[in-house]
Amino acid sequence: MKVIILGAAWPYRGGIAAFSERLALQYQQEGHEVEVVTFTLQYPSILFPGKTQYSDEPAPNGLKITRKLNSINPFSWLATGRYIRRQRPDLVVTAYWLPFMAPSMGTALRCAKRKGTSRVAILHNLVPHEHRPGDKLFSRWFVGSNDAFVTLSRSVLDDINLFDPKGVKPRTYSPHPIYDHYGARLSRSEALGLIGLRESQRYVLFFGFIREYKGLDLLLDAMADDRLAQLGVKLIVAGEFYDDPAPYNRRIASLDIGDRVVLHSEFIPDHEVNRYFCAADLVAQPYKSATQSGVTQIAFHFEKPMLVTNVGGLPETVPDGKAGFVVEPDAQQIADAIVRFFAEDWQQRLTDGVREEKKKYEWRNMTTAIDKLIKR
Repeated sequence: MKVIILGAAWPYRGGIAAFSERLALQYQQEGHEVEVVTFTLQYPSILFPGKTQYSDEPAPNGLKITRKLNSINPFSWLATGRYIRRQRPDLVVTAYWLPFMAPSMGTALRCAKRKGTSRVAILHNLVPHEHRPGDKLFSRWFVGSNDAFVTLSRSVLDDINLFDPKGVKPRTYSPHPIYDHYGARLSRSEALGLIGLRESQRYVLFFGFIREYKGLDLLLDAMADDRLAQLGVKLIVAGEFYDDPAPYNRRIASLDIGDRVVLHSEFIPDHEVNRYFCAADLVAQPYKSATQSGVTQIAFHFEKPMLVTNVGGLPETVPDGKAGFVVEPDAQQIADAIVRFFAEDWQQRLTDGVREEKKKYEWRNMTTAIDKLIKR
């Protein structure tokens, strides 16, 4: 089968690009011919200052990546669609996460339409965390450009009904597979040594782009709890600020927790991701809203217990009391759960649960779900 994956990929960086590349590798490993079609321009600097961010990593080995799509140039939308059509693929899989991308991707998919080509969208999100004018119109355009859908959370599966209420187009839920391409697991002591931290402390990790909906402010408030100071708990914040960092820095100063917060506020390259996860005792995702999160799947790969909030698909992915703790997006509840984790020695119990749960999230499950959709 000839497969084209349309979406963010190298040289762009971030979770969506990693997803596209890893899915392409899975199809390749299954013996299919694969090409990734990605952007020449993803985020225009005039609308998204600082968001045009390129990876310092080398191109993924063995992947054919073609840069065609400009998110704000309609001529490129048509050209990309015609290019895909000329390749005569059996399957076009689009990784979709943001309504801003709907006009370009949706138009390209409409131009690529041909008999014998199935167009399947993998929806990371459909209704965005932060609404902008036109988002629903754009999402409707994108939904109409595809033949079927796979969602990574059940909440997004429900969101499709906003645009296809009669359920005309096939859709299914398949959970976000594990990100297993960030290197080998390291010992805790080796990982801490690589990032210059002491083994005598206990560490909670907040990882990834820092955006308001991800709740870092709640986690900082939780870290001000005196019980965590007494337990020797520190917070590692590893990721690039998407929002203005000033409010977070002021919060750290006003809470007087600067000595208990380790800020590595830059993009973490792929080859360093394992250092942060292997150094951590607990991975925290204190999101205020969410559908699902790639951070969860990195934590599964490195077999780390998690603290997540009761939003979107996070509770269905991290069973409470088995793979981690689920709390409401509230600073006091977050603090209580971290205290419970360390004071009641939950680490081994939850690590065992993570090892059991991670078996559900193989990449083969995603390609199987897509295959079943296109054969309906």
